[in-house]
Amino acid sequence: MGGRRFVRLLPAAMIVVGVVFDYFTPPAFTAVPMFAAAPLIAAPFFGLGATLRIGLAGVVAIAAMRLATGDLPGVVPFIEMLTVLTVAFQAGVINRVVRRGNEQLASARIIAETAMRAVLPTPPERIGGLQVAARYEAAQADEFVGGDLFAAADTPYGVRLVLGDVRGKGLEAVGAVAVVIGAFREAAEQEKSLEGVAQRLERALARESVRRSNLDAFEGFVTAVLAEIPPGAERVRMVNRGHPDPLLLHGDGAVEALTPSEPALPLGMDLGVRPDRSDEWELPAGGTLLFYTDGLSEARDADGVFYDPAERLRGRLFPGPEELLSALTDDVRLHTGGESTDDMALLAVARPAKGQPDRRRTVKIVKRGDTLSD
Repeated sequence: MGGRRFVRLLPAAMIVVGVVFDYFTPPAFTAVPMFAAAPLIAAPFFGLGATLRIGLAGVVAIAAMRLATGDLPGVVPFIEMLTVLTVAFQAGVINRVVRRGNEQLASARIIAETAMRAVLPTPPERIGGLQVAARYEAAQADEFVGGDLFAAADTPYGVRLVLGDVRGKGLEAVGAVAVVIGAFREAAEQEKSLEGVAQRLERALARESVRRSNLDAFEGFVTAVLAEIPPGAERVRMVNRGHPDPLLLHGDGAVEALTPSEPALPLGMDLGVRPDRSDEWELPAGGTLLFYTDGLSEARDADGVFYDPAERLRGRLFPGPEELLSALTDDVRLHTGGESTDDMALLAVARPAKGQPDRRRTVKIVKRGDTLSD
């Protein structure tokens, strides 16, 4: 905020400093460069009218000073005013070019955001009796194209979930996201086992790789974790394909990392690995599953220390999954100082305890300017 105010005041300040400089220095010194610089500084940050008015103010300042010294009319004052007027015209051209570029960039951002929202829609707040929340946080506040993905579906086999991270960024990564999400939505409804869903995703990526005939062009591989919560059962099955371990937040504040019994390679590597094997854990009432991409666990502070979600969340309770994700995203921004270098996708699924209200009273939730440890 302070930097923006300084930039907006700088053109006027340049004119004032130019007048003072011209008044207190000998005639051999000129403040024309300061008057000429004022509209150039204004061009990227002001509108066209304001930019031209600043240039005109510089011309008027020169005319007033030369009139006061008796040098007007004269060749030198005329050249000085013509110089500032010419630079002001050039600043106006620069202003229009910058404005047009900003409009094109804004249009591209809107298209990118619309594409991402179409490919990656926010899941409903309740699916199959479970509370669900998802969040996509771009590394830069004005960027929407990335390779993180999530999806949730209520199927005949229970609530099925996927969260993953495509290698790379940009439109190619969005293409890979679309392939994985599309294959998941179809397979989640049709495959009887979670291992079958994983194999369908594997085959979809293989087909896309062959179609594009260039593995590098198609980002190559996807780390992902798939989960299944059978209807009425207090347990969760998972297949983890090279992704960070999800966390289980218990109702008493304990945090458990759900580490697979056997490590597996990411999807799409096509290395002829052994068949998938799911693991199973208890999902007690009042528990919350947290899935995340490495944009969270690899976020660093100024000293290079990685963010540890398990440590930060241990001993904390939240009214629901949405509040959990809000607290988490705020806290990781505090940890990094707002300088995240990777996108972050989060998916939280809570099994409400019997008789638990939708919003239960818990400990304080982190807000900006606070920390989770307060």
